Amino acid sequence: MKHILIVEDEQLIAELERDYLEVNGFKVDIATDGEQGLKLGLRGDYDLIILDVMLPLLNGFEVCKQIREKHQIPILMVTAKKEDIDVIRGLGLGADDYITKPFKPGELVARVKAHLTRYERLIGTKEHKDEIQIQGLLIDNSSRRVFVHQQEMNLTTKEFDLLYFLANNPNRVFSKDHLFERIWGFDAIGDSQTVTVHIRKLREKIEIDPSNSQYIETVWGAGYRFRI
Repeated sequence: MKHILIVEDEQLIAELERDYLEVNGFKVDIATDGEQGLKLGLRGDYDLIILDVMLPLLNGFEVCKQIREKHQIPILMVTAKKEDIDVIRGLGLGADDYITKPFKPGELVARVKAHLTRYERLIGTKEHKDEIQIQGLLIDNSSRRVFVHQQEMNLTTKEFDLLYFLANNPNRVFSKDHLFERIWGFDAIGDSQTVTVHIRKLREKIEIDPSNSQYIETVWGAGYRFRI
């Protein structure tokens, strides 16, 4: 049984989400403020976290950031705001997806199932290489760890997924739209600009000179490729 953590300060909403998830076979815990949500999330006991942005004591962005530093499980953020900057900021901190209030409980359940399935496919597949080593870069898919010249880099879930996909398909050019659909899925909230944000953050972490990329090349008008 998959274990879900809901971090939501509106009790009625949290209980409604819990009820729908439990009916669909999930085990659910609820935290009603950011500090409690962070404490529970850092334990690593959950398969997915549903995280509200506006929380007492500690906001959802900070909770997401701190959890992502320790764990790579899917994080689905919930917000009442529709501004693109919130979406991009949240995804940049390591959230896997956004859902905007008000939403139908069935939509939430569908998102949860989709992200769990995608995550299991990414970590469980045997058709890809377990380890990729290229010019001082080591990508260990079995442990989902990345090293640059033997120094470990702290990547978010989506940053790792994006890097691993590109490195596993070297010298092939992928458009931003293709990468967004492949890594985030057809039903994810956001657009191809999310890919640009993650590529920039990846370069800051793995490149010696992010402005003169050694690994991830921009092919103007076409997309990105991992060169070897």
